[in-house]
Amino acid sequence: MGKKGKKEKKGRGAEKTAAKMEKKVSKRSRKEEEDLEALIAHFQTLDATKTQIVETPCPPPSPRLHASLSAHPEKDELILFGGEYFNGQKTFMYNELYIYNIRKDSWTKVEIPNPPPRRCAHQAVVVPQGGGQLWIFGGEFASPDGEQFYHYKDLWVLHLATKTWEQVRSTGGPSGRSGHRMVAWKRQLILFGGFHESTRDYIYYNDVYAFNLDTFAWSRLSPSGAGPAPRSGCQMSITPQGSIVIYGGYSKQRVKKDVDRGTQHSDMFLLRPEDGREAGRWAWTRINPAGAKPTPRSGFSVAVTPNHQTLLFGGVCDEEEEESLEGDFLNDLHFYDAARNRWFAGQLKGPKSEKKKRRRGQKAEPEGADKRELGGAGAQEPLEVVREVVTEDGTVVTIKQMLAAPGSAGQPPSDEEDSPDEAGGAVVEPSPRSNAMLTVKHGQLYLYGGMFEAGDRQVTLSDLYRLDLHKMQEWTALVEMDPGTQEWLEETDSEEDSDEDESAEGGDEDEDSGREAGDVLSRQA
Repeated sequence: MGKKGKKEKKGRGAEKTAAKMEKKVSKRSRKEEEDLEALIAHFQTLDATKTQIVETPCPPPSPRLHASLSAHPEKDELILFGGEYFNGQKTFMYNELYIYNIRKDSWTKVEIPNPPPRRCAHQAVVVPQGGGQLWIFGGEFASPDGEQFYHYKDLWVLHLATKTWEQVRSTGGPSGRSGHRMVAWKRQLILFGGFHESTRDYIYYNDVYAFNLDTFAWSRLSPSGAGPAPRSGCQMSITPQGSIVIYGGYSKQRVKKDVDRGTQHSDMFLLRPEDGREAGRWAWTRINPAGAKPTPRSGFSVAVTPNHQTLLFGGVCDEEEEESLEGDFLNDLHFYDAARNRWFAGQLKGPKSEKKKRRRGQKAEPEGADKRELGGAGAQEPLEVVREVVTEDGTVVTIKQMLAAPGSAGQPPSDEEDSPDEAGGAVVEPSPRSNAMLTVKHGQLYLYGGMFEAGDRQVTLSDLYRLDLHKMQEWTALVEMDPGTQEWLEETDSEEDSDEDESAEGGDEDEDSGREAGDVLSRQA
């Protein structure tokens, strides 16, 4: 009894500490957010001058991070909203809306009156009702000097049939935050986690909220059982059985004054309704899947496949020291099968060729072999390919890629006679990156943008790739980009004041100097 009482007392103490921290963050950030509200209101005034829907054919969108990419529920279209871009001196914030027509392979910029304010690191969920709706919650906006952050707690819906934005005002919802995750579950939106940051403090969340799409009402859920620790940037997806999976994510803690240490979580939890009803009770359960689990990472991207598996792409594996952060960026694929509670490493078969067909015919593969699973007896280690790109200013950008070794399980057998030319040339695939935007339409995985770092330089991408998830053969590049051509401006002290004035006047820009390497939004969102 004594031990139990002590444990309960410790638990209550942790809750009090968290409550105090949230109150502290809230108090310090209130003044900051009041300052930023005036700037955001100015931008909204500019947006209010748009009184008509204007659709303009355009080139592919400029490079950006922390936007949302969603598949239209009825049309062969993808929807890109918001995001940010950092060029070394300034961060450009967006609330633009782009539509990609899959059949025509064309982009259209759609200007709609009264859009949500500029933001990044929000969440967007598409539901089919009413001809299709795109729901957006939260995200963040930064001040021109990069020292202050405004975290939204607003909820918007884009009515796709009429192309109209609507802000849905409902009390009792989540506090302002970024890096949270949100999914559509039956006729509700379920939201988990995220973080809130002020100049000197930050807090991570592990709370769960539900928004009813019929009553337009928020409710905070109180699941039983031990759930995930507070985090942002995790995987959140629906299983075929109607439960919700939470995997991984990122959080940080202050280890001493002005020094924070980040944690890349690799645990996994199941959030399930105890009685299956929408208004019923929920419960947390920690699960330990088998199979080829992803290596610990942050900044990975998530989509759901046609057979209801969860797909995980890329991210960054950090090697963190006290005041520095080095990251190895990834471009691998992993699949989580909830029905089997098992991870599989995604392996592409490669392009078809007559020679490969004949060789495969000589030695049939075992029936039922899962071609997405790597490893097994005799599996070779992945090959690390390093290539260097020299930018216009002379900076050498090193890009590391991990490629499956010839002869790996699920990989077509190699042959000494095969040269890259005979096999169809160089392998086409997205370069290693974090925070790419993913979505699936008609069994095709679409990947847009993302970023990687080279020293102090951040390269933001604007390329677009497609992968047929049924065939799992090879990536197709729909929009290509040469990272070496991207502008990068070195920050100087003499430029700070002029940058701030220009950013405030322009309305689309702010400076990102407020977050040091250990505070990179790419890890959190």
